[in-house]
Amino acid sequence: MSIIAEFSIKSDDFALNHALTAAPQMIVEIEQVVATMENRVMPYFWVTGGDHDDFESAFQADASVTNTAVIDEVEEARLYRAEWTENVETIVYAYLELGATLLQAIGKASDWELRMRFDSHDSLSEFQDYCNGNDISFELNRTQEQEQPMASAQYDLTPTQRETLVAALEAGYYDVPRAVTMRELAEQMGIAQQTLSNRFRAAYKNLVTSTLTLSHPDENED
Repeated sequence: MSIIAEFSIKSDDFALNHALTAAPQMIVEIEQVVATMENRVMPYFWVTGGDHDDFESAFQADASVTNTAVIDEVEEARLYRAEWTENVETIVYAYLELGATLLQAIGKASDWELRMRFDSHDSLSEFQDYCNGNDISFELNRTQEQEQPMASAQYDLTPTQRETLVAALEAGYYDVPRAVTMRELAEQMGIAQQTLSNRFRAAYKNLVTSTLTLSHPDENED
């Protein structure tokens, strides 16, 4: 059974410490990581939250990346592509040796928060041993066995919450104008309207938390 694990890693032990220190208001969020045939690891990441000029200057001089390029710019966010060079042993090892998947990574001046999926407890243990053996300091914040479909597990939705959101989508509840009211949708699902409202609230909270932060809401909510 695969495992989803969340880590905190100090920026100076990972990546972009120089750039993030020079522009401490900036937040870096990795969108995608690509492993090439040459065993290079290329991240695509969004940068938001502060002075892009300060970040850009420090980014170009940051020893942890090379071959940097701006790919897109939307309002106050920029999408970059680069190649990792140093201080990224954790991700490189996880991708190339363990076959782990990076689900989310958010970097700030102080640290990075990573959410990764491993094939088993053994591969997670190998990853931890590798970090310890290479003096890469980290804190394991949370682990979760993936007992539900990947789409649900990645966004911290329970099976019931996922089914509720999908049912609402298919019934046209999110259309403008709505094709069905909450009362009608609850009747179709055979539950009380208040139960449906509670499911929406918990599901929305989990979605927002898992996609915009790496802290987690209470796990007991249905």
